[in-house]
Amino acid sequence: MKFLLIAISSLLATASGFSTSPVAFTTQSHVTAGRQVDVSAAEGAAHRSRRATIVMDGKANAIRDRISSVKNTKKITMAMKLVAAAKVRRAQDSVLATRPFSETLQSVFGGLIERLGTEVMELPLLTQRDVKKVTLVVMTGDRGLCGSYNSGMIKKAEARYKELLSAGVQAEFVLIGKKGISYFTRRKYPIAKSFEMGQKPSAKQALEISEELLTTFLAGETDAVELLYTKFVNLISSSPSVRTLIPFSASDISQEHDEVFQLTSSSGKFEVERKELDAVTPQEFPNDMIFEQDPVQIVNSILPLYLNGQILRTLQESVASELAARMQSMQSASDNAGALQKRLSIEYNRARQAAVTAEILEIVSGAAAAMEG
Repeated sequence: MKFLLIAISSLLATASGFSTSPVAFTTQSHVTAGRQVDVSAAEGAAHRSRRATIVMDGKANAIRDRISSVKNTKKITMAMKLVAAAKVRRAQDSVLATRPFSETLQSVFGGLIERLGTEVMELPLLTQRDVKKVTLVVMTGDRGLCGSYNSGMIKKAEARYKELLSAGVQAEFVLIGKKGISYFTRRKYPIAKSFEMGQKPSAKQALEISEELLTTFLAGETDAVELLYTKFVNLISSSPSVRTLIPFSASDISQEHDEVFQLTSSSGKFEVERKELDAVTPQEFPNDMIFEQDPVQIVNSILPLYLNGQILRTLQESVASELAARMQSMQSASDNAGALQKRLSIEYNRARQAAVTAEILEIVSGAAAAMEG
């Protein structure tokens, strides 16, 4: 009976070693050279400052450190998601700011086309040629961490390049975005010009690109210019798209529809509101109206402005698609970090339980051995 009480008291003393409470430690005082030293108080303070129990083994400590690392990673990915969301809003505001100019340009062009009829079809930018060489304008991002945004666009561009070569048509690239430049340069593709994308597309940047394309086309160095960009669908997905940029189609310009996207929040979650806009009504020009300048020349001067506006719009849409892809990618990373943290916490608690159980078993085994002896 006496031995059983001793064993129970030993177990209680061991269990108290897992508590961070000051009462878990027995106060012991020693007198050294006339001074009283409270040994257990110092040990208790040191124990309370530790982040794990005394019996914590190396495996449990490693799991604890990994949980801390996963928590920090989750904070970073959530912050990156919120930063991307703020930039998406700014990109949308930029798109909306350019709409009045684009609508006016489209309206005037439509009215002039109705007034002039087939006269404008002889303009160089509206003339269809026999296609022997095509310039592919490829828009990618400058940075990664945005899921399959860049890789999807690169695969689309490579597939289009091979398709043109198989049809006996030469092709070259005009690259916009560091990721595309890096990829195609390393693989020795023919590159005519390259530009950086940036996070804030401007009219100056679009003008520089459009002047390069116009010069190449009007000089006869290429017969068509195709634009490959990422069309914004929603926050979850975006679609790599291809469209013919030059030569223009008069009917497509005057009848072109548009879409506006607005990033909103509902119940703590980001959502996108889509609004389809009808084609702009052509401006009416009476038959007796006298133009100070030849109407054909007016159309010829409008087309470069229209090209500049289209490039600016696709730059803005590509940036919005990249940011939306980064938002989704960071959200997925945060969700995965949360799931990993939960799984590690369970593994950590099991390791602690195993350590405590092993310690108690050692004490009980020792007591049993002492009893047998």
